[in-house]
Amino acid sequence: MVASAVVILALVAVLLLVPDAVRVYATNMMGSLRAPGEPAFVAGHRGDRAHGPENTMPALVKALQSRLEFVETDVQLSADGVPVLIHDETVDRTTDGTGAVAELTAEELRALDAGAWYDAAFAGAQVPLLDEFLDALAGHRSKKALLELKGHWEPAGIRTVLDAIYLRGVQNRVVFASFNLTTVAHLADTAPAIPRVIIKRDLPRDPVGLARYYGAIAIITTPNSLDNDPGAVARMHDAGLGVLVYTLNSEKRWSEALAYGVDGIITDRPSKLDGWIAATAPGT
Repeated sequence: MVASAVVILALVAVLLLVPDAVRVYATNMMGSLRAPGEPAFVAGHRGDRAHGPENTMPALVKALQSRLEFVETDVQLSADGVPVLIHDETVDRTTDGTGAVAELTAEELRALDAGAWYDAAFAGAQVPLLDEFLDALAGHRSKKALLELKGHWEPAGIRTVLDAIYLRGVQNRVVFASFNLTTVAHLADTAPAIPRVIIKRDLPRDPVGLARYYGAIAIITTPNSLDNDPGAVARMHDAGLGVLVYTLNSEKRWSEALAYGVDGIITDRPSKLDGWIAATAPGT
């Protein structure tokens, strides 16, 4: 136990203090940092929303069975502390129920229909447990997961997620993401060996400094933010850090993102984007 703690602390120190080590850590998860025009990796936003209701097993499995490298999904805790996959703070939009996710038990959440709103063919789809998704991920060894922890997370909740990840042996294929900087700080303390990325709708003036401060390997941002700071990708790459963009669903936006040299694109239309990159980008 002591030896493991020493190794983890050493890894954190290296990531924070040695830019080249950060570059290696980032590229191990995301591949080589891209140059303008090079193909980015594709991440299915909440699974493959073009072929199933978001954050349900049909959409997530569809993405896992495709050529995509990454599958993105959202994680929250139920009232009884069980990690579940759902985006909104309430269940109203994507289920037949009402109320806050944090005020419903896992059993209550599982009793809801999370598919009929999308299409009658998906009636009866449940709000998945994180365990279900990780079981599926474990069976697709070439796939990676981008787990967005929604809102504020305390270390105890993070440890619950961490236990589920390590139990299935997928710790080398998971990246954590969050908008909440306190959550990112707790991730750095509680799960230092799992790479993390920061989500910022609008890039700060010094994205490199922000990422380094929290030991993040990348920042996820919007194309509008890059439009406002065209040199941000180059500065991040010079520091060995990645840049991902969300949520891009048109060929125009895909083309603009590749021109900036972003490393990954999160999209609701992952299969279409994957095909478009294969047909249009060099080196694919």
